[in-house]
Amino acid sequence: MTDPPTARQGATTPIARADITGIVLAGGQGRRMGGVDKGLVELDGKPLAQHVIARLAPQVGTVIVNANQNARRYAAFGYPVVADAVGGFAGPLAGLHAGMMQARGTYVATAPCDSPFLPADLVSRLAAALVAGNAQLAVAWTFDQPHPVFALVRRDTLPHLTAFLAGGGRKIDLWYATLGVVEVRFDDEADAFRNINTRDELRDNAAPAT
Repeated sequence: MTDPPTARQGATTPIARADITGIVLAGGQGRRMGGVDKGLVELDGKPLAQHVIARLAPQVGTVIVNANQNARRYAAFGYPVVADAVGGFAGPLAGLHAGMMQARGTYVATAPCDSPFLPADLVSRLAAALVAGNAQLAVAWTFDQPHPVFALVRRDTLPHLTAFLAGGGRKIDLWYATLGVVEVRFDDEADAFRNINTRDELRDNAAPAT
């Protein structure tokens, strides 16, 4: 990996928004949420995935939702829904793979369905760092914490990802280690990366009753 650059909030990007497809990763089983489809669990009266779409969509040209169940409910959000091509709920790399196969632009940006507060400048900062570092993938970090499912990826890495998955690879950090990766600091927006995995976290992040 290259040394992490200092990304400025509100940085402009040399990549056209229309050339970036956003992928909302909602393909998991939600075990820590009690085995329910986590992206459809409601926070403040709206499904978690819909919160994520509302924040990601203005930053990209179009959105794809990766989901392995409840496809009709996800389709009601108004965007294409794709299931993993790799069976067995294989994790975020399988979701990235499915979204990349459907995408048409040069880049894809990923965000998980359980992080409804993601930064409004996530994609612009990732894009600026990716181009500056001549990298294949840019990934968000806060302090010493990587956030591997918040990433901007060149779509021409798809054949490499396909081969990695076909060989049994599933760990996202192991695939990243085979690429030219730039780490992008979001220390100033660390709270925006909090996710909601449990019912307790859902309660703690709900807006106070009025």
